[in-house]
Amino acid sequence: MPQTANTPTEFNKKAAWNALWALVIGFFMILLDTTIVHTAMPAIMEDLDADISSILWINSAYLLTFAVPLLVTGRLGDRFGPRNIYLLGMVIFTIASLWSGLSTSLASLILARAVQGLGAALISPQSMTMITRLFPYAHRGAAMGVWGAVAGIASLVGPIAGGLLVDSAGWEWIFFINIPIAVVSIAMVFKFVPKLKPQAHSFDWIGVALSAIGMFSLVYGIQEGDATNWEPFIGPISAWHLIIFGILMMALFVWWQSKTKAEPLVPLRLFTVRNFSLANIAITFMGLAIATISLPMVFFLQDVRGLTPTESALMISPMAVVGIIMAPMIGKHINKFNPRTFALPGFFLMGGGTIAYALMMHADIPLWLLLIPSAIQGFGSAMIWPSLSLAATRDLTAVDAGAGSGIYNTTRQIGSVLGSALIAFMMDSRITAQIGELNQPADQSAIFEATSVGLGQALMLPGIVALAAIFSVLFFKSHPSERKLRG
Repeated sequence: MPQTANTPTEFNKKAAWNALWALVIGFFMILLDTTIVHTAMPAIMEDLDADISSILWINSAYLLTFAVPLLVTGRLGDRFGPRNIYLLGMVIFTIASLWSGLSTSLASLILARAVQGLGAALISPQSMTMITRLFPYAHRGAAMGVWGAVAGIASLVGPIAGGLLVDSAGWEWIFFINIPIAVVSIAMVFKFVPKLKPQAHSFDWIGVALSAIGMFSLVYGIQEGDATNWEPFIGPISAWHLIIFGILMMALFVWWQSKTKAEPLVPLRLFTVRNFSLANIAITFMGLAIATISLPMVFFLQDVRGLTPTESALMISPMAVVGIIMAPMIGKHINKFNPRTFALPGFFLMGGGTIAYALMMHADIPLWLLLIPSAIQGFGSAMIWPSLSLAATRDLTAVDAGAGSGIYNTTRQIGSVLGSALIAFMMDSRITAQIGELNQPADQSAIFEATSVGLGQALMLPGIVALAAIFSVLFFKSHPSERKLRG
């Protein structure tokens, strides 16, 4: 097993936890912005006169520029210090948040969100790197429990916060709210986060270019495929051409990482560690699921059932409430067990709860019944996040902390980006198909029911993906430290 990033004699518990709390404030904010726009999308669509395919680029642009640079931003944290890169990212993110709130056109908002995603990419790997370098393994489970809980809770709280802000202050405030949070985070980082010794790294710029081109082509192709009906839209180039080109570029990137004589952007040797590889597969599935769960629910609750953004947010709040309560409790004990112990039932509950919600989406269903699968999803989420983050990082050395956290955050964001693109296609195609089966002219109640069923069918996507993740976490192996900690 590789040597851990630090030894117990170097561990200052109070200082490490103070640093962690300072960092997770910003981490919470950037993940909150992944889903906070979901409940605001109907209001933004109306205000900016946009259709569903174009409005989804508000989220896709953020996720895309969040995901593409992560491999290099993890290395930047190693090279120049995670504290410095974190602060740079916070400044960019804060300025872009102000720009987003002041936008008066869809194009301006999408561009601002893209810049916001770049800031998030600079922030995200640094908190995970700091945990790996500040906490020895015996204490890392609780820290990763908090980090994982923040990741899960932020993704679930986003739609709730979005609903409350849209109803009380307007959609612009889902972006303005970031500014005071960022100021608090920056002040706490200056006070509590230490300046860690930089690690000497070179940068594989060819690898950066290959991965960026490949990922952009793949995701942009998926996103634009439905909007263009899979027909050519850049001269003779269609979405299929972009997708195939993206896959080939990513394959070339992997080949280059195995052949380059310089330090690779992605050290492929990390994937020889079984739990690291399996955790990255599982977090890709989780990223896809969490990015797609709330959107069909929100459109169902607002457009079919006529709820306000606040009311629709409260309807899905059991996910967040249960996650807030359970995730820290699980995190305290996670390092005593095989990560499979919590991750496997977690994905089963997450997937099963989501599928149950999808099957219950009918225009006349009593709304209180939908609170039950929402709570089940929260239990599952609370089990998944800390299990995967600890499994991915427990064997990382200080030298590999930035690369490992960059890879893990990248795979999570790849799932989120692909999910954002796929859910747009699923919602549009399934609603169209269901309404097309109606006898014309159809009355309003029949259209509402067809829309409900179509949205439910789209919601099956994250449910099935979460269940599929079981086949990766099933093969997590135990660690000697886990058996020792259990006594």
